[in-house]
Amino acid sequence: MVFDLVKVKEQLKNARVKSSERELLQLLKENSFLFSELFSRHWGIQPIFSEVSFGNNFRCDFCWLNDNSDGPEWVLVEIEKPNVRLFNQKNEPSAELNHGIEQVKSWQRYFNFHPAEKSRIFGAVSKFRYILVIGEKNDWEQKEASLWRTFENQKSIEIRSMDIFDRAIENYEKKPNHYWSFEENSCVLNSTELQNYWEKYPYIMRWKTML
Repeated sequence: MVFDLVKVKEQLKNARVKSSERELLQLLKENSFLFSELFSRHWGIQPIFSEVSFGNNFRCDFCWLNDNSDGPEWVLVEIEKPNVRLFNQKNEPSAELNHGIEQVKSWQRYFNFHPAEKSRIFGAVSKFRYILVIGEKNDWEQKEASLWRTFENQKSIEIRSMDIFDRAIENYEKKPNHYWSFEENSCVLNSTELQNYWEKYPYIMRWKTML
């Protein structure tokens, strides 16, 4: 195995215990397979990039390209720190949850108001997929939280729990040979490499002439 699962499990546990967003983000940067549950396929994946900025005030934690036959879909991901409170005693979304959602919505607004930025940053975009990772599975399984997320997921932002990382580890342990593409792109790349990546990818350059 390319990925050290014993070390990954320990670091993920520590990030949760400390509720450390910094430690979680660093772990994700070093172990691309942890994102596997968010990918539409596990073969022929494109590299993941971190800390991609747009405008003066916005930045997504991670992004990658789904090079679909019907056009380039860029996945933008926001990761919140572990163990955040999701709802208050009145079953209303917490400040932390509202903050995470508003961050992602601010990206949507930015690209709606500045469409030329899509091609400048990503080369070509047919659509975006927005994902917010926040909270633990057991928190989201509470009735009110589950109903709220079901409603919100009908909109343009997917809300996922930290459980996606646990499932990635579990599935990698069972079928490591299914993760060869993640092993080829084992670490997340810096955002400074993004433009060079898509400029050298014929798929993007072809779509750039059409979109």
